[in-house]
Amino acid sequence: MQALGIHDLALFTLTVFVLNATPGVDMLYTVSRTLTGGWRAGLAATLGVCAGCVVHTLAAAFGLAALMAVSVWAFSIVKWAGAAYLVWLAIGMLRQALRGEAAAAAARPLTSASFAAVFRQGVLTNVLNPKVALFFLAFLPQFITPGSGHETVAFLVLGAWSIVQGMSFLLGLVVITASLRRLGGSPGLKRLLNAAGGVLFLGLAGRLVQAEVRP
Repeated sequence: MQALGIHDLALFTLTVFVLNATPGVDMLYTVSRTLTGGWRAGLAATLGVCAGCVVHTLAAAFGLAALMAVSVWAFSIVKWAGAAYLVWLAIGMLRQALRGEAAAAAARPLTSASFAAVFRQGVLTNVLNPKVALFFLAFLPQFITPGSGHETVAFLVLGAWSIVQGMSFLLGLVVITASLRRLGGSPGLKRLLNAAGGVLFLGLAGRLVQAEVRP
């Protein structure tokens, strides 16, 4: 790794783990989909979130995230789009809770079409979160030696490392959540969890709207 100008990889790994374990949009989305749709839905959500992280890694490596870090209007566009999408997801979850659709959906096997839908939602949930983009831009360079001549490759390597590590964490979370779901899978509980998830997504949307970029 030193040949690429990457240093303190152990510290990087530890920091990524702490960040993965901190509750946020990606974790909430993965857990909520696992609780309502089982481990297959959790897997789809995990893959979607990680695909979104791939987009952020490429953007940071090739300078697109830098534009958002210094441009208020670019940051605002992504911020409001992300908040609107979280609100849309929250409304859907609250409607399912009111109608009891979550319990009925959980009783049906996840089809390829619904798997793809959960995957797409995971991608958009992650991509439309400007905080994730700025995280990649601000965090990864701290472990890359300036002037090494391999900055772009180092960005991609560290981004890939963090994605694999994040995927492992989320998959472990899916396994635990799916096990808990089997222990307490009453229809009433599923409706309550969907309602709680909807309220939390609304709260996260509000926090995202309040985020500011400081050029």
